Amino acid sequence: MATARTARDWSTWRVGLTGGIASGKSFVADCFAALGVPVIDTDVLAREVVAPGSTGLDAVVRAFGPAVLQADGSLDRRRLRAVVFADAAARARLDALLHPLILRAAEERSRQLPGPYQLLVVPLLYESGFDARVDRVLAVDCPEALQRERLARRDGDDDAQIERILAAQRPGASLRGRADDRIDNSGTPEATRARGAALHRDYLRRAA
Repeated sequence: MATARTARDWSTWRVGLTGGIASGKSFVADCFAALGVPVIDTDVLAREVVAPGSTGLDAVVRAFGPAVLQADGSLDRRRLRAVVFADAAARARLDALLHPLILRAAEERSRQLPGPYQLLVVPLLYESGFDARVDRVLAVDCPEALQRERLARRDGDDDAQIERILAAQRPGASLRGRADDRIDNSGTPEATRARGAALHRDYLRRAA
């Protein structure tokens, strides 16, 4: 939610959607999109700000060296991910480079989109300070065993890499306690859609 750290300077009501990696944020965002809600996904923006030829990519290469580039000059995201999840200092350095660029891109996209409210998908919402740029926070949650299963299936990571990723992005009870609303994404897709639809009705009321 918007806090005293940042004066509210946006006109369209915003919900920040967050949660641990592989918790199902994209599926929940798709549920809201199907209801007509404009969605701004910072994972998508994170790819855009390091596109070939961008200042973001130049900054990443200066910080981590040309080994993080693929042969075609694009960012080797898998290699970079292996580096930053093995080294907390490297991860903090990458976040410091990219978070301001992603925030700026999100604000620009927000100004271009209609209302009555918008959904901003931000995996590290509190860590990046983005909680000060939304009116309400929705957390997506599921058991860690399910996260592990999804990571292995989706990205092909081994157990050691999965553990490093989860250790770096394990919000747990602290996230659940700070968020305004929660979706348990461990059940059926229909149950998640129903919870999303109920929250959508509530957000329409609040945004009005």
